[in-house]
Amino acid sequence: MNRRGVLYDVGRVLGMNWRPVFDRQTVRRELQIIRDDLHCNAVKICGRDLDRLVAASEDALRLGLEVWFSPELWDKRPEPTLAHIAGAAWQAERLRRRWPDRVVFSVATEASIFVRGIIPGRTFSRRVANAMGAVRAGRHVGPLAEFLARAARYARAAFDGPLTYASLPFEPVDWTLFDIVGVDHYRDSRSAPLYLDKLQRLLAHGKPVVVTEFGMRSYQGADSDGKVGTGITNWATVALHRLPVVGWLVRPRLMAGTYIRDEALQASRITEDLVILDAAVDGAFVCQFVEPLSTHSPDPRHDLDMGALSLVKTLPHGHGTTYPAMNWEPKESFHALARFYANQSTRT
Repeated sequence: MNRRGVLYDVGRVLGMNWRPVFDRQTVRRELQIIRDDLHCNAVKICGRDLDRLVAASEDALRLGLEVWFSPELWDKRPEPTLAHIAGAAWQAERLRRRWPDRVVFSVATEASIFVRGIIPGRTFSRRVANAMGAVRAGRHVGPLAEFLARAARYARAAFDGPLTYASLPFEPVDWTLFDIVGVDHYRDSRSAPLYLDKLQRLLAHGKPVVVTEFGMRSYQGADSDGKVGTGITNWATVALHRLPVVGWLVRPRLMAGTYIRDEALQASRITEDLVILDAAVDGAFVCQFVEPLSTHSPDPRHDLDMGALSLVKTLPHGHGTTYPAMNWEPKESFHALARFYANQSTRT
């Protein structure tokens, strides 16, 4: 693969900000670790706040990384979303002029479920529930096509570099609008039989294909229970825990069920995916580096990190031992990814 990447969230917002604290010094250090210890040459920087996106992108570009600038205004209707894309494209162009050939602009992520009005449903959860029926009926095709055509037009009005879109595997996308074909493509027991077939169909467009997200969670059965996309965290308890006063009475927990931590599963599945992708596509971004809200606990009921896609486990208190300045510790998947990317970098 030409692009060895990881997804870096600077503050995606859905219900709550997934990275409540944005500390510039921490961001710089994490991006340095992504480059030096994970051996990445690209990073997909995602989030809602444009100032955060620009700041993190500047740090990544100074480190020599290719930046996929990915603004995400989730759960809004098309008009405000398109306005956000236009503003983000102007910011990305400023970066591209300082660092030519090192910035890719992603107009959106999984628009069918993250933009209101493409698949029916006012909330994200309702759109996910309605997705299968809407897709079978083809109700999303027209609204998605209109949204992406306008998004590409708004982006190209300001940004002169390569454009992409992080699609869902079921979305019909007019890839003539974009320079790079992007797909969020997770492999579990259900998707595995057709996983490579989907990539082969995308390669037929004659453009570079990049898997813009893939990964696995860290508990036994995560690759077969059908929850690799949605996870097992009880996010209502996380939201309540973050409220003043009442938050002291609520401890974040996983959804009902029995879960057994399995970092080896996450590591092995990511490695298997990379072997497949290395032979098929131009690049890939592992989802994701860190999830600050998904804290680790020795109590499995409250070990939110089991349900996280992150390569590191966030500690609720104190700092790690591998990187004493960080409030997280690498998981087995971190080391597996580092070995794989290191081997690739020596080949190139």
